[in-house]
Amino acid sequence: MSKKFRLSRRTVLRGTGALMALPLLEQMLPRTAHGAPGDVPRRLAVFYTPNGIHMPKWTPTAEGPMWELTPTLEPLAAVKNDLLVVSGLANMPAFPDGDGHHAAATGAFLSCAKVFKTEGTNLRVGISMDQVIANHLAATRATRYASMELGIDAGRGIGNCDSGYACPYANNIAWSGPRTPVAKETSAQAAFDRLFAGGVPGETAAQIAKRRAYGKSIIDVVRDDAAALQGQLGTADLQKLEEYFVSVRELEKQVEDVTVPAVACAPGVAPLVTEDPTAKTKAMMDLIVLAFQCDLTRVATFMLANARANKVYPFLGLSGGHHTYSHHQKVQSNYDALATIDRWEVTLLQYLLERMKSVIEVNGMSLLDNSMVYFSSEVGDGDSHNHVDLPIILAGKGGGALTPGRHVRYQKDPLANLYIYLMQAMGVPGVTTFGDDGTGPLAGLV
Repeated sequence: MSKKFRLSRRTVLRGTGALMALPLLEQMLPRTAHGAPGDVPRRLAVFYTPNGIHMPKWTPTAEGPMWELTPTLEPLAAVKNDLLVVSGLANMPAFPDGDGHHAAATGAFLSCAKVFKTEGTNLRVGISMDQVIANHLAATRATRYASMELGIDAGRGIGNCDSGYACPYANNIAWSGPRTPVAKETSAQAAFDRLFAGGVPGETAAQIAKRRAYGKSIIDVVRDDAAALQGQLGTADLQKLEEYFVSVRELEKQVEDVTVPAVACAPGVAPLVTEDPTAKTKAMMDLIVLAFQCDLTRVATFMLANARANKVYPFLGLSGGHHTYSHHQKVQSNYDALATIDRWEVTLLQYLLERMKSVIEVNGMSLLDNSMVYFSSEVGDGDSHNHVDLPIILAGKGGGALTPGRHVRYQKDPLANLYIYLMQAMGVPGVTTFGDDGTGPLAGLV
C-alpha cells in the first residue's frame, strides 16, 4: 500500500450503470489525525410514534444516574447506559384550535410552531428543526443527501384528516418551510435504490429490475472496482469494508422480502396488504444505519405511522385500533393494550440503537456514540392529549454533545429549547431561538 494513498470521503464504487457509496475508512482521514474525535461527523435520527405513550409504565421514578428501567423501557436494557430519558418538556404551540390535537401536534412535532387550521392548500406551520440542519449541511455540501425522510405509511393529499386539519399536517413531521411538507419515502426498496444504486449516472428502474431478476446484488455490479480498491487498503479498512458489504447484502434481502409482489395479470380480488410492520421498520432502521455509516446523510426522520393512526396489530394479540386504545377512558384493558403497543415500539427503537452500537467507526467509537437519536410522540397521554409532559428518549453520546445513562426532569420547559440544543450540536450557526416559544438551548443534557 502506498504511503501517499488517500481516499476522498466522496469515493464511490462503480459498476455498469451503478454507483455504491463507501463507509468512512481510515484512508479517508488526514494521515496525521487518524482517529481524532473531529474526524467523524455527528448525526441525528428522529423516530416518531403516534398516539402518545401510556406514561405510568414509561416514566422512571428516580432521576439522575440511578434510574431504573420501567416495564415499557425494559427492551432497552442492553443500551440503558446509552439513554437519556427526558421528562417534563412541553410543546405549547402544539395545542390546536378546538379539536384536532393529533394533526396539530404532529405538524408542530419538529417545528414547535402553531399550525394554521385548514383542510385546504393554505397550509402554514414552521420549518422543522431537521430541515434547518439539512439546509446547513446542504450549504456546506457535507453529504450527498441533505436529509432522509422515511416512514411506514404513505401520506394523503389535501382534505380533513383530524377535526378540520389537513392531511399533510398529520402525515409529515419534516417541513422545509411554513407551507411545504417534505414527503417521506415509504418503500424500503425505493429508499435503498436511492441510497446505493442511484445517482447520475445510475441504474434505471428497468436496469434494477433486470439485475434483481438475475439474482445479482449491487455488490456484484461493482465487484471489479471493489477488488481494485481492496488492494490499496490496510487491514482495518479491509475488515470494515467486508462488514459493510455483508450489511448491504443483508439489507438487500430484507427490502426484497418486504416488497409486495406486483400484480401480473387481471386485477381480480385486491391483494391483501402483506407488509409486516416490524420487518419493514427494521429495514428502514438498517437504511438509516448504512446511510449514516457511509456519510450519505447526517439527518434522518422516521414515522412509524401517521398521526391518529388506528392500526390493528394482531401479531401483538390485539384486536382493537391503536388510536381507539389511546382513548383509554381509564379502562384497565385499554391501558394493557397500550402498554403492549408501546413496548413493541420500543423494541423497534432497541433494534436501531443496537445496530448503531455494533458499528465501530474510525475514531474507535460506535456509530451510536457519534450520533443522537430522538424518540418521541406528538402527545403524552393519548386520552387527555397532554402536550406538557412528552415521552422523550435521547440516545447516543452525539460525539460528546450528550451525557446519557440518566433520567432528567424539567418543569414545562419548551420542547423548542431541546431542538435549539440539538441544532447547535449539529453545527448550525446562529440558532438562539426557534419555533413559537424557543428561547435558548436546553441546559442539563451534558
